[in-house]
Amino acid sequence: MAPMPAEKPETRPYHHGDLRSALLAAAEHTLRDKGSASLSLRELARDLGVSHAAPGRHFKDKQALLNALALVGYDRMAEALEAADEPGLRLQDRLTVLARTYLGFAIDNAALLELMYARKHEPDAAEQMAAGIDRTVGALARAVAAAQQRGEIVDGDPELLTVVVGTALHGLASFAATGMFTTEAAMQTVPELVHHLMYGLKPR
Repeated sequence: MAPMPAEKPETRPYHHGDLRSALLAAAEHTLRDKGSASLSLRELARDLGVSHAAPGRHFKDKQALLNALALVGYDRMAEALEAADEPGLRLQDRLTVLARTYLGFAIDNAALLELMYARKHEPDAAEQMAAGIDRTVGALARAVAAAQQRGEIVDGDPELLTVVVGTALHGLASFAATGMFTTEAAMQTVPELVHHLMYGLKPR
């Protein structure tokens, strides 16, 4: 009786259609649930049913995946801010709209936002990260510059004023993301925060 042929070792399919997008979506899910330390290209490949080598066609290592995921976050946040922005509003109302949009993104994407602001991105991605930051901060910068031109706020370095506004908004978002404020309480705080940004704390 002829010997039975040896079984071929089980292999995973290499092709997955748009594997890059699938990897990013799966990575974001893991990031949200378990944090960046739990991300593994090999485990993502296993979960997606592709060979462990397949992700290497798109991301040379885990850091390259994290860089790409951060850029996805910047694109998504920029799109949200640009869609919400209303240039015709006076600054106080315009900042309130932008602040609530930023706050909503930050609360819904806390882990992704932390990754976006991390300073661990490889040098090759520095230019792309700078462009991503510019797109998101640009919404605030445009609002500040327009308000200066209309005489609504003080003259001065618009970049510095944008930093002042941005740090206040991010601080509130951080409080909400860590549970110091509920989402509802944080949203209700936005108009008061913007009011004090506009007029300061000094008695009038």
